[in-house]
Amino acid sequence: MIPGIASRRRFSDLTEQEILALAISSEEDDARIYRLYAERLRKDYPASAAVFEAMAKEEDEHRRRLIERHKARFGDVIPLIRREHVAGFYARRPVWLIENLGLDRIREEAAAMEREAEAFYRRAAQRTQDAETRKLLGDLAAAEAQHETRAGELIEGIPEDVHEEERRAAHRQFVLTWVQPGLAGLMDGSVSTLAPIFATAFATHDTWTTFQVGLAASVGAGISMGFTEAAHDDGVLSGRGSPVKRGLASGVMTTLGGLGHALPYLIADFWTATALAVTIVFIELWAIVWIQNRYMETPFLRATFQVVLGGAMVFAAGVLIGGG
Repeated sequence: MIPGIASRRRFSDLTEQEILALAISSEEDDARIYRLYAERLRKDYPASAAVFEAMAKEEDEHRRRLIERHKARFGDVIPLIRREHVAGFYARRPVWLIENLGLDRIREEAAAMEREAEAFYRRAAQRTQDAETRKLLGDLAAAEAQHETRAGELIEGIPEDVHEEERRAAHRQFVLTWVQPGLAGLMDGSVSTLAPIFATAFATHDTWTTFQVGLAASVGAGISMGFTEAAHDDGVLSGRGSPVKRGLASGVMTTLGGLGHALPYLIADFWTATALAVTIVFIELWAIVWIQNRYMETPFLRATFQVVLGGAMVFAAGVLIGGG
């Protein structure tokens, strides 16, 4: 038996009072979530923060109407029942899983919340026999159906230059927090591990030893780059975002950059493994050039010269040292 499931109520077993209580607590939760979104966005996206503040106020109004109806039918004491108490009931994702994923992701989550709330009210209206309660729940279902449209109208009411400014700010933050440290890690992992891997390969002609050296170099470089990125800038003054995120991006991409041309040496045949490793190196270097050109706005020819020439020199150094 899954822990916690047995203690949950089925929606079909809830009384009308419990359905109203569940609706009240749900509206309270949603208003709180929208205000958290607004607080999260206020500094960088004030116009969008105002949208979520307006949505929170609408949820407050829904909650007020539900409480008035509960008082009229069942009195002042509202049972404590929440989403997690009902089996199969939709659950809200924790805010910390959404708030760091960007403005568009938050807007998508808000739209999903409204669709789920509409479905709940339509089911709830079918369960009640009281005419006034049924009307209220039906009205709230219609309101939630229009809420997504209302949010769209509020967002459309924001001047286009403000929209564009928010989009630029979101793109800039994405580049500073994820792309820039990830690119630095990929460059370091792809280029700096070329010499030890290929030097070992041509010195030993032993694919397993080469793989072990490549694995150690890649993981070690990833750990070093990750900690260095996280430690040297807390992001407060530079605006580059969370040091944990930047360290994670740098460390993971460094490790992947090195492993890319280390993994082929799991193949027993030396020349087959080497040919595949060289091909992967070529792909890695051109991927770095593309990222620099796409996100860092580095001219394509300059990026090609810096990355491909530098990588070729390091690769040649490794082959010459190992072959000698």
